[in-house]
Amino acid sequence: MTLPMVEHIERQTKQKDAIRAALADCEEFISAQDLHRRLEDEGSKIGLATVYRQLNALADAGAADTIRLDGQQLFRLCGDDGHHHHLVCRRCGKTVEIDPPSEAWLRKVADGHGFTVESHTLEVFGLCSDCQKEQKAQKAQKAVSE
Repeated sequence: MTLPMVEHIERQTKQKDAIRAALADCEEFISAQDLHRRLEDEGSKIGLATVYRQLNALADAGAADTIRLDGQQLFRLCGDDGHHHHLVCRRCGKTVEIDPPSEAWLRKVADGHGFTVESHTLEVFGLCSDCQKEQKAQKAQKAVSE
């Protein structure tokens, strides 16, 4: 007698639900440490290692995007099931989803350097308009004070 194969069913836990809900409340990318701090501030007793584990599981499952900024890994729930990329303000973290570049452009760039394209990730880092204005105001203030 053969037993039917049972699919692996992922357990839903209060901790996992709390982490996902807290991440869903973040419009911008957030570090595991900052998300952990938010959870603690809300009264959740979830260990930092659990937060890391759950965030990485979400990223591995394709449910969360992840980027590296200033040496930190940051996470954000995917707003769209389709392939997308991001504009990220390196100062305030504001994030905008953008359409991917054309496959033809990617292949042309890769071919020009003797590469093939197996996969790609594109994140564009810079300053959002608010941070640009703030930076200009700070430079102007500094010039006045000198």
